[in-house]
Amino acid sequence: MSRGGTSVPAGVEDTYTEAVDQALEDAGAEHDAPLWVFGDQLGPAVHGLPQHAEREVVLVESAGALRRRRYHRQKLHLVLSGMRHLDADLGDRATYHRTEGYREALEKVGRPVVVHQPTSHTAVEFVERLRADGLVAAVLPPTTFARPRAEFTAWAGEDSSFTMENFYRNQRRRFDVLMEGESPVGGTWNLDHDNREPPPKKATTLGVPDPWWPTEDEIDEQVRRDLDAMDLPTVGVDGPRLFAVTPDEARKALRRFVEHRLDPFGPHEDAILSGDPWMAHSLLSVPQNLGVLHPLEAVHAAEQAYHDGTARLNSVEGFVRQILGWREYIWHLYWHFGKGYTKRNEMDHRQALPSWWTELDGDGVTAACLSETLNGVRDRGWVHHIPRLMVLGNHALQREYRPSALSEWFTTSFVDGFAWVMPPNVVGMSQHADGGKLATKPYTSGGAYINKMSDHCGGCAFDPKVRVGEKACPFTAGYWQFVHRHQALLRGNQRTARAVATMDRLSDLDAVLEQEHGRRDF
Repeated sequence: MSRGGTSVPAGVEDTYTEAVDQALEDAGAEHDAPLWVFGDQLGPAVHGLPQHAEREVVLVESAGALRRRRYHRQKLHLVLSGMRHLDADLGDRATYHRTEGYREALEKVGRPVVVHQPTSHTAVEFVERLRADGLVAAVLPPTTFARPRAEFTAWAGEDSSFTMENFYRNQRRRFDVLMEGESPVGGTWNLDHDNREPPPKKATTLGVPDPWWPTEDEIDEQVRRDLDAMDLPTVGVDGPRLFAVTPDEARKALRRFVEHRLDPFGPHEDAILSGDPWMAHSLLSVPQNLGVLHPLEAVHAAEQAYHDGTARLNSVEGFVRQILGWREYIWHLYWHFGKGYTKRNEMDHRQALPSWWTELDGDGVTAACLSETLNGVRDRGWVHHIPRLMVLGNHALQREYRPSALSEWFTTSFVDGFAWVMPPNVVGMSQHADGGKLATKPYTSGGAYINKMSDHCGGCAFDPKVRVGEKACPFTAGYWQFVHRHQALLRGNQRTARAVATMDRLSDLDAVLEQEHGRRDF
């Protein structure tokens, strides 16, 4: 089915038709009421649904929303480019409003609109106010994820804590992905143990073909000129657009990944090379989070590559687990844990983010891994999941940064950061601030892990094996300070009890603690 030059992803209509029809019927919305789409609802899984065939598509570029937070410059470019490209692709079907706020634009539409549920608690509350005021006729279920929220709610029940692995296996069964009847292909659900290899020795790059890169056009040029004129408060630097923002671009990026990069993806997916920020990663998080690439499209393409014999099983399973498992898990937990989750701070960490961190001043940082990662965020608005978790998140956890501030920083500073993405990833997974609702242990390590999985330590001024003195690695010393400070919590967890026992045997622990007290030289 084709609408606006793109096709509705396979399986989306079957999954969501009944719920969308019911919401429209319950609201008594007119069959041709305009469809308002947010900047992360830009794909055919929204505007291409048959229920919207006769609807005008309303896009709103809100100046107030653009300056509300200090976003990465390249993130603003991506969102505006995606919206304006959709406007151009839909032609006369779309109406594009550039106003101070959303309400002003909807008042200009002149009749109530329908809208799919937005992707944050704050936006949902705002849309409900607009509905109460008669500007919104119906709020429809979100359709840019594989599993409907109602299904997850029924699956989760009253449980407040459950493992991703159980959810992931349920997802595989639900969507019949990499399955042989009721069993996983190959007999094993999780092949993560095959996907933890360090980077190749003495290599500067992984040596895989480049990702697909977009070609900027006149829309991008105008976006750049407009952003310059707006003089918005931003972080990071401007740069060439690196990510897909249209369904056509997203499918090209997906095809390039599946055909040339998926097979080598798995083994080194947790490895870091300073000369190769992309490694074999897909670079599909941005188009997925803008709604222009449906997760089922990506998952089915990867699965087909396995069946065609062009990609090894552990790479395909690892990619499927990232999208159908982890990404969907994070989306549903954002709603399941509720609006107050972002404020959780069970470890009572209250340090403010330092200015060199918020300003992305990697050049002012001595530790090579931290410097390289901050500069990657500055230059691209993106680093892959291991620098996020085991460099940035690890450092923040050891230095007791306030989880809510850290979550906000990740949301605004990363090009794929949205309000639903970061709270479970940061507050739960990275900072363990939810008391273990999402992760079974804090994710922190000393410099040995970074040394094993990256090439950062070889030229660093610090030594990952040294705990005390001028060459003491701040991650190694910071790790033992963290273990000491939270030893009661860690001693009672079978996954971390060994760390406490090891700490108890350190002959220089007092010197480590004295050195790390108030340390800010990184």
